[in-house]
Amino acid sequence: MSIDAPTVDDQLRAILADTLGLAPARAAALTADTPLFGVLPELDSMAVAGLLTEIEDRLGILIEDDEVDGALLESFGSLARFVRAKLDA
Repeated sequence: MSIDAPTVDDQLRAILADTLGLAPARAAALTADTPLFGVLPELDSMAVAGLLTEIEDRLGILIEDDEVDGALLESFGSLARFVRAKLDA
């Protein structure tokens, strides 16, 4: 299933907003360069599992444990690239 980049980005913003309780304006301001894990206070180690589960559920992908590392959640852009690659697989 292939979804165009802007749609994936918008879906990820909605998932981040819903999962982390981000205000809509704050979620809308996320860009490819926005750092996530370690910088976004709402995204702590406890929130990561919930976020990844929500991404799997809403986008119909499977994220394997060995695919989850620091680079995956380094930035909004790295997360979006990962999700797009999973959708295109």
